[in-house]
Amino acid sequence: MTPGKPTIVILRKPIERSELSRLVAAHFGDMVKIVVDLRRQVVAIGGELHADAEHLLLEQGSQQADLWGANYYPGRGAEGFLEYTALINIRPSQGNPAMEIQDAETCEAVRSIVERLVGQGEEL
Repeated sequence: MTPGKPTIVILRKPIERSELSRLVAAHFGDMVKIVVDLRRQVVAIGGELHADAEHLLLEQGSQQADLWGANYYPGRGAEGFLEYTALINIRPSQGNPAMEIQDAETCEAVRSIVERLVGQGEEL
């Protein structure tokens, strides 16, 4: 981890490859945790727990119902770069009783935002 640099970044525009590489290396080496705000169309990327990124977004005005967690894997290509699994996704009241996002439309919305702001699984 680079001293003085945040381990969670909120993306409103596409991330630089060097910044993505830094965030991937900071905790896991092969992936980075992300939380997507579907309403605000932003991504919190990085950190050790999805809950940390979720907390940061909530502090900045996001609503819980709009936030969904996933894992981004650079280098896996367009078919394998996104895993729709996070503890923060367990929301029976929203029809999602599991860690994995169950609704296909929600998955597609998450994917669309991630592709625009993070990438499509390209190599770093």
